[in-house]
Amino acid sequence: MTPMSERRLAQFKANRRGYYSLWIFLVLFVLSLFAEFLANNKPILVHHSGELWMPVLFSYTEIDLGGELNIEADYTDPYIMELIRDSGGWAIWPPIPYTYNAADLYLEEAAPAPPSTVHWLGTDDTGKDTLARLIYGFRLSVIFGITLTILSSIIGITVGAVQGYFGGLVDLFGQRLVEIWAGLPILLILIILASIVQPNVFWLLGILVLFSWMPLVGVVRAEVLRARNFEYVRAARALGVSNQSILMGHVLPNAMVATLTYVPFILSGAVTTLTALDFLGFGLPADSPSLGELLAQGKANLHAPWLGLTGFVTLGLMLTLLIFIGEAVRDALDPRKTMVTQLS
Repeated sequence: MTPMSERRLAQFKANRRGYYSLWIFLVLFVLSLFAEFLANNKPILVHHSGELWMPVLFSYTEIDLGGELNIEADYTDPYIMELIRDSGGWAIWPPIPYTYNAADLYLEEAAPAPPSTVHWLGTDDTGKDTLARLIYGFRLSVIFGITLTILSSIIGITVGAVQGYFGGLVDLFGQRLVEIWAGLPILLILIILASIVQPNVFWLLGILVLFSWMPLVGVVRAEVLRARNFEYVRAARALGVSNQSILMGHVLPNAMVATLTYVPFILSGAVTTLTALDFLGFGLPADSPSLGELLAQGKANLHAPWLGLTGFVTLGLMLTLLIFIGEAVRDALDPRKTMVTQLS
């Protein structure tokens, strides 16, 4: 690690709020990656007839368990569990024995059921466990946001770098096209397209990528315009180094410092956009785990406040952590604060 990187890392750690927010966010995200082992209506491990099976990863039929039907076993059915016990076996269940898309058929109260020892955060109006949908929805939102941020950053950095480096007519026409594209009503276009095409994760990702790259263009363009006139860039041109090599090896590294400060905020914006579309009913399919759908459930069931509060607290916590992380990254890359840390 270079001395500059060490100083930036020390400056990032000095921002305690952002540093601890990063760890909290990473722990929550890593846990959500193993959602199938935390919330599932299939056992993690089953011992049956002297063999160990993992229904959480593999599919087994009723015939495999000694039943009669050649369909996937429903482990919430008392008949299936009786077959396992009759063979002298046992099953290890996840902490939350419900998945995001399966209703509890044995609810003792009308849905939406309030929080209890069975459903820790209650159920929605279809009898699905709220905590299970929350875990899966958190994972989907973060992965969607990270993917959208990476793709948008690649496009935005490329467009800004080309405009700033070549300048002239390339920059002039490029800026006009960016301004026209930025003036389009993004949400309205998404709503119109959603009414024509059945949306899914990849469809939404592709549409949002088309409109999410613009915030980075201005930052990268300004940094490249400044860096292209440095002496070492002129020297590289005089030596006959190709424009691509100069951009990748000399100019872009200077622009990336300012660009990285925007990444956490782009991620939070991507999560917010997906949540808003799901809340309005123009996002993911109805059976998908979604924070926006959870908020819509809370709006439609005001007599079940645990639904709206769960979605609000989760979304607020996620965005707060991302903003704090963004502030810490900004401080770490700020040359003025880096110099103060070095002097002290």
